[in-house]
Amino acid sequence: MKSVVISRDDILSISRDLIRRQGWSAINIRSVAAACGVSVGSIYNYFESKADLLGAIVASVWHEIFHDPEITADFSDTQTCIAWIYKRMEYGCQQYPGFFTLHSLSFMQEDKEAGKVQMQQIWRHITHRLLSVLRQDTKVRPNAFSEQFTAEKLADVLFSLILSALLRQDYDSTAIQEIVRRTLY
Repeated sequence: MKSVVISRDDILSISRDLIRRQGWSAINIRSVAAACGVSVGSIYNYFESKADLLGAIVASVWHEIFHDPEITADFSDTQTCIAWIYKRMEYGCQQYPGFFTLHSLSFMQEDKEAGKVQMQQIWRHITHRLLSVLRQDTKVRPNAFSEQFTAEKLADVLFSLILSALLRQDYDSTAIQEIVRRTLY
């Protein structure tokens, strides 16, 4: 019998393909093992549990959507960054229909703490990136922030608006860019 050699990255890549073809609901240990051409036990060599696998898949999908190796330069301003995020959200919804809504709901309904933690880490990363861009944006007027209205609070509000748009599948960044323009510039 020929044995199949597979890596953790291979499993995650194949899982992303499975989601693209069949949707988030198709993901479970058996379907991933079958798609990889390995036994269920082979999957457990890399992932301790189904929750561990699901969390890693979620992180892998979010990473693919919001990490574009083509972009190496920092964003010059907040509006450019937001426009890019909205484009990536649209890409994510095209590549992974229903992913954003369904994986979030599955984490809320079942005890998948590892997946929740990974998703929150990705969200924090996006929020920190927004904050970094806000702080480096040379278009921001000097008195735009105060003790009550900080760059951190604005980054949190912007990210909340982005998540809301994501769940509505609204990929037009015009309104949020106008908020930024009127608030900061």
